[in-house]
Amino acid sequence: MSAFRFKNFLPGSAGQDFSFQDEVERMPMTPDEILLFLQSVHPYDALPFEVQNTLAEEFMVWDLEEGASVYKLGQQLPGLILIYDGVIEIRDEHGAPVSHLKTRNSFGERGLLRDGLAVTSADASQASTLLLLAPQAFHALRSDHKVVARFFDRTGKRDAPRRELATTRAETLMAANPYTCQPNTTVREAAVLMRDKHVSSLCITNGEDSLKGIITVRDLSGKVLAEGRSYDTPVSDIMTVSPFTLTPSAIGSDVLHLMMERRIGHVPIVSGGRLVGIITQTDLTRYQAVNSADMVSEIARAGTPEEMAAVTARIPKLLVQLVGGGSRHEVVTRLITDIADTVTRRLLALAEEKLGPPPVPYLWLACGSQGRQEQTGVSDQDNCLFLDDAVTDPQRDGYFTELANFVCDGLNTCGYIYCPGDMMATNPRWNQPIRVWKEYFEGWIAKPDPMAQMLASVMFDLRPIGGQMALFENLQDATLDAAARNSIFVAHMVANSLKHQPPLSLLRGLATIRSGENKNTLDMKHNGVVPVVDLARVYALRGKIGSVNTRARLVDAREAGQLSASGAGDLLDAYDLIAETRLQHQANLIKAGSAPDNFLAPSSLSDFERSHLRDAFVVVKTMQSAIGHGSGMLS
Repeated sequence: MSAFRFKNFLPGSAGQDFSFQDEVERMPMTPDEILLFLQSVHPYDALPFEVQNTLAEEFMVWDLEEGASVYKLGQQLPGLILIYDGVIEIRDEHGAPVSHLKTRNSFGERGLLRDGLAVTSADASQASTLLLLAPQAFHALRSDHKVVARFFDRTGKRDAPRRELATTRAETLMAANPYTCQPNTTVREAAVLMRDKHVSSLCITNGEDSLKGIITVRDLSGKVLAEGRSYDTPVSDIMTVSPFTLTPSAIGSDVLHLMMERRIGHVPIVSGGRLVGIITQTDLTRYQAVNSADMVSEIARAGTPEEMAAVTARIPKLLVQLVGGGSRHEVVTRLITDIADTVTRRLLALAEEKLGPPPVPYLWLACGSQGRQEQTGVSDQDNCLFLDDAVTDPQRDGYFTELANFVCDGLNTCGYIYCPGDMMATNPRWNQPIRVWKEYFEGWIAKPDPMAQMLASVMFDLRPIGGQMALFENLQDATLDAAARNSIFVAHMVANSLKHQPPLSLLRGLATIRSGENKNTLDMKHNGVVPVVDLARVYALRGKIGSVNTRARLVDAREAGQLSASGAGDLLDAYDLIAETRLQHQANLIKAGSAPDNFLAPSSLSDFERSHLRDAFVVVKTMQSAIGHGSGMLS
């Protein structure tokens, strides 16, 4: 028997030697038996025979009695552990069991890939035989063999696709330091500047990079030459005031969609109130985003909901193309949501053409997946109306009820089915003046009963779509601040975020639906992405983070200190894998001629895919446990 000793780095005992409860030893198991076992386990089965043969010599056998400890949280790991026989219970930092691992399961790699310290605790639930590969041998194996590196890359990320316009950030596409002039510059001086600098537009600033407007060559021809104006006319007389802008973090599809919908050819890029760049049509090629951009363009010109429905019917094909092209899930869902936004705005415009100008300012907002810009191939509608406080009851019950009916009916025609929970602007409760909305939010925060928690969760995902954006700005900031300061409300929101649990079974790995038409499948929405969406909402609430998109909330929570760097990294990777598995499932159904849904049969996945998906769910459950214990941190 040969014992192996390691350093214990548990707090309070740094550098202290300790022996594992059971010594690592060569049991009566021959290298040939280990080799035969390795050849049945991925990724070792994909290695050359000579490598497998060497590994059979390097793996050490470790027998544990029932109840024995494999390692404790924070302890230095002895290496990668592969279960030959038995059951190992994995527990999180609070002692809550998160998984029971059986034959052919590996564990310990998360800590090995980080700093060598255990991020969980592990014990033998029954007498078990483990195979142990020393850390140095594990790292060498990953370094030398891509199949092993890929298997233990728990992010599940694909090889990076080629850079494409749809996914390229605006800060990369834009021309930095665009040419500008002041409002009192004459049109003649502006024309000379554009000619000499070979540009088709000038941004109008006040001398401090604060954007006031924009003029283009078309303005010079259409508003000066065509109308016979003097060449001494100041550009302020012909400029487009407060032009549409984007931020540097926007992506190429945002630029194309804005240009197509608004029929403009120049988009200034503004950050923190400062003009930092400009993107023009000549800066873009449409090879990647052309499909979604063309759909946006067609919808923006459609004259009826039926014409728009003919366009939205192509969304499933778009999803297949984007997923097949290697686009990340947040890009796919952003592009699909952009189409829903354009449909909504076009329906609002058609409603105003039919009903006449609105009697008071209004704002149409989306919530749910559209509000978070996370729509997939399966989406219903969730929306509401904010009305100016000057609205009268006859106006609300008349004009704005008709507008809501027209838009919601049109959305349903376009495939965005009516909300089963009636969370729509057609419901009088969600078609109210600003003062009533303030009362709603104040009431939910003051008395956070279960219904208030549910409604608040929905409303914290609000995003303005069309109308007067100013109606929402102050309300959003004030509500977020009030909610974050109410510890009881926050506690209730934390409890609400734990209602949807990842589909983990302690005995079988993945817990499937037990009965009904979706029996033996995983609900990749309610038990997959929703738990992460709920966690991100709580982090955003605690940190007073204004982002609505789930991934953006997690990134911002890391920056705000609501999540540790390692915890955020794990959760982002887990979310990416879960969300992309869901989209791939939908794409597979569409390619097979079926309607997309959220119910994934684990049997359709390889052992490799099931292993990674299980690990992602374990991370989510661990984070739920952490936030449930009041820390919200994972180190």
